[in-house]
Amino acid sequence: MKFPRLLEPIHMQRLIKRSLPTSLFGRSLLIIVLPVALMQIAVTWIFFDAHWQTVTGRLSDGLAGEVAWAVESYEDEPNSSTMAKLADRAEKSLSLSIALQPGKELPARRRTNTFAVVDRSLERALSERLDAPFWFDTTRYPAYVDIRVKVDQGVIRILAPRDRAFATQGHIFVLWMAMATILLTAIAILFIRNQTRTIERLASAADAFGRGIDAPAFKPSGAREVRQAAHAFLAMKSRIQRHIDQRTALLASVSHDLRTPLTRLKLELAMAEPSPRNAEMKRDLAEMEHMIDEYLAFARGEGGEAVEIVSLRSLIDEVSQGALRAGAKVNVTVDPELIAKVRPNALKRALSNLVMNAAAHGENIEVSASPRLAGGVEIIVDDDGPGIPPDRYEDAFKAFNRLDESRNQNAKGVGLGLAIARDVARSHGGDVTLDRSPQRGLRAIVRLPG
Repeated sequence: MKFPRLLEPIHMQRLIKRSLPTSLFGRSLLIIVLPVALMQIAVTWIFFDAHWQTVTGRLSDGLAGEVAWAVESYEDEPNSSTMAKLADRAEKSLSLSIALQPGKELPARRRTNTFAVVDRSLERALSERLDAPFWFDTTRYPAYVDIRVKVDQGVIRILAPRDRAFATQGHIFVLWMAMATILLTAIAILFIRNQTRTIERLASAADAFGRGIDAPAFKPSGAREVRQAAHAFLAMKSRIQRHIDQRTALLASVSHDLRTPLTRLKLELAMAEPSPRNAEMKRDLAEMEHMIDEYLAFARGEGGEAVEIVSLRSLIDEVSQGALRAGAKVNVTVDPELIAKVRPNALKRALSNLVMNAAAHGENIEVSASPRLAGGVEIIVDDDGPGIPPDRYEDAFKAFNRLDESRNQNAKGVGLGLAIARDVARSHGGDVTLDRSPQRGLRAIVRLPG
């Protein structure tokens, strides 16, 4: 029995956490608005409890005393002349309208006031001052309170001004408090929204940079801390961009320098006498040239390419031609109307790596694409090759990792195909994952955001 009780506070904390807003805007608004609202409620409660009820109680006591005086004065001499004099004096001195309703009875029902404290206060005061049965209504007339007292001759009806029974300005105070709360909340929302908008712009700029999209319109703004974070982001972006440019320029230079001797060697081999040894050397040179291209493509990436809206069917058909030429059977299942906002050349290179990887290790390839429920598209490449053990899926994405013991690698492969594919997908804000194919081979899943 003690174990569930120990869990109750934990469940309560989780429930509270789930109920609280998750965004910075919502939490900041809660931090500012909640204390203001609690303060307004506390002030209103104190006002009604300590002031409004006290004033209302005293006014009700005063009115009840005047009603009791009028009833007792009439009962001392219960005749029409006494009632006339009583009504005249009450009208002039007390602003009360008094009339005798001969032979009538008190009403059986009474409508309830929205502010029950008003009825309770007046009922208590009349009960203390009057011995005769009475009835009153505080809702029938906007400016008056209807009070009736049973006497032997019938019913004495007294109409008293509303402000003689209770404090009528209480709702004005509540209205002003509510208006102040709304005004303060609106100002808080305006200022908080301005602050969170700068953070959202910073997050958008960082996300765009991560996907290889430049955001030249982004400028640091907002609070000092937010501007400091924005300046730090711009400095980091500049350092990363310089590093990428230096790496690309370095590898481009290396590639250019290596291509010159490779070209001379290819020319000398072409002019030499044909022989089995020359053929092997040509294959080695072709492999070296392919490796240089792969290294340069991996280092350069496609970050500078513009984003376009393309038809996935035509792009995948174009990619599949390479696998068909390699002798594989490719079946493409893509809606011709399915489109995506991508960098075409980069995505083409990523899909080409996946499809050619499948063609190198299997004979039958299935390529499909479909929209995702969460937005974006999903492209799946299946093959019937030997596959990869599930515990080696992440190792397959490491650069220069060929997994020779799992799949017979292409002679020209340098272990960059999957690494380039994942790099391209992540530069779009998506990812590439591996899984077991229904064809008992490998399945590559490319997920791209909308």
